[in-house]
Amino acid sequence: MGNDTRIKEACGVFGIFNPLGEDVAHAIYYGLSSLQHRGQESCGIAVSNTLGPKGNIDVHTGMGLVNEVFKNDIIASLHGNLGVGHVRYSTTGATTLNNAQPLVLNYIKGTLALAHNGNLVNTEELKQELAMNGAIFRTTTDSEVIACHIARERIHAPSVEEAVLSATRKIHGAYGLVITSPQKLIGVRDPLGLKPLCLGKLENSYILASESCALNAVGAQFIRDIRPGEIVTITKDGIHSDLTLCQKQHAHCIFEYIYFARLDSRLDGISIHNARLKAGAALAKAYPVSADLVVGVPDSGITAAEGYSQKSDIPFGQVFFRNSYVGRTFIKPTQKERESSVRLKLSVLDNVVKDKDIILIDDSIVRGTTIANLIHLLKRAGAKSVHVRICSPPFLYPCYFGTDVPSNQNLIAHSHSAEEICQLIGANSLGYMKIGDLKTIVDDLPICQACFDSVYPLEIYNPLEIARCYRK
Repeated sequence: MGNDTRIKEACGVFGIFNPLGEDVAHAIYYGLSSLQHRGQESCGIAVSNTLGPKGNIDVHTGMGLVNEVFKNDIIASLHGNLGVGHVRYSTTGATTLNNAQPLVLNYIKGTLALAHNGNLVNTEELKQELAMNGAIFRTTTDSEVIACHIARERIHAPSVEEAVLSATRKIHGAYGLVITSPQKLIGVRDPLGLKPLCLGKLENSYILASESCALNAVGAQFIRDIRPGEIVTITKDGIHSDLTLCQKQHAHCIFEYIYFARLDSRLDGISIHNARLKAGAALAKAYPVSADLVVGVPDSGITAAEGYSQKSDIPFGQVFFRNSYVGRTFIKPTQKERESSVRLKLSVLDNVVKDKDIILIDDSIVRGTTIANLIHLLKRAGAKSVHVRICSPPFLYPCYFGTDVPSNQNLIAHSHSAEEICQLIGANSLGYMKIGDLKTIVDDLPICQACFDSVYPLEIYNPLEIARCYRK
């Protein structure tokens, strides 16, 4: 979790193929910009020209936001009609430029560029297998392990998609992958559907992206979600789908709907906006309280607050002002500086809050310091009471699939009851989403909720080793 007290986003991936030979770097830039909420540490674009010499590939990666890393001259230098892009938040591997994606491999069969969203649970086993055969690793990410296994399988496979299929039979965990070979764009989604991936079309180009909002950003038409376990191969001849790895058991990450995904996205047929309205309504039904105003923590709590308001008939209000020109708080070097940065970033509208009983909606409580600071700000501005309602159940267990839920000792709910947490954060009452209500907000879509109930949808090979990566 680094120095922040919020749950960190997963990564975001974007791939595009234009069979007519037109450059795609600008489209990738806009697609990544719309996925910026999924990762703010590093980003990158890799493009190649399918009509030129085999093996040509232009790549640029950097630390920071998309608009910081990609200036006009850099985008103009990236020539190619086939490409992938990535925005990263590190869930495994250090926060260094070396770990920025896309990863590009040059090997005996040509070039391979790969961007990965998610986490594997058998990385060490796969890495050791490669190392015993002489592999040397440039990064500390599980994404490189995937790329190396694909490259190794390609030596004997008749096609790159066959190599991808062979490699994905070995890897276990959560992944949304976009991959380019010299002539093809390939998308892969893990068989459980833990990570999202969708397909779109822009005139003659086909696009793969983590969320549908990235399609909207480039003016593309949404075609469909990639099925869990599906491998989609896009060439100049069209689209081919391989459903070999598809299975009946699915487990979509519930936190995509509560927090990760952008409000204007749809994932697996579910509107994120509607899901968050339903979350607020479920909280209003489970934890009614007399109050003057319902407010949400920007940004993910606001829509849920509207849902709570609609269900309870208590007015919805905006009480927080966000200063958009303040940098990210989690990169500040000391706790005192981070707290000052929070105050600069978010302030309370005193005249709206004064002498009011407030219901405050947020997506989650991890360590409790963020919500405690907001309650303090509200009460200092004159709020008579602050009743907290949370759109997720208490975090009790770590996530191994790419959501940066830390180890148990860093989770406030692991060592404190709801009543104790209520006192610690300074709230007048506290209500968490009931586990039984989670599926109602996603229309009974099969979900993974293991960070709340420890029922993991697949075997965790070495929990101690995996958990250790979240404490780096």
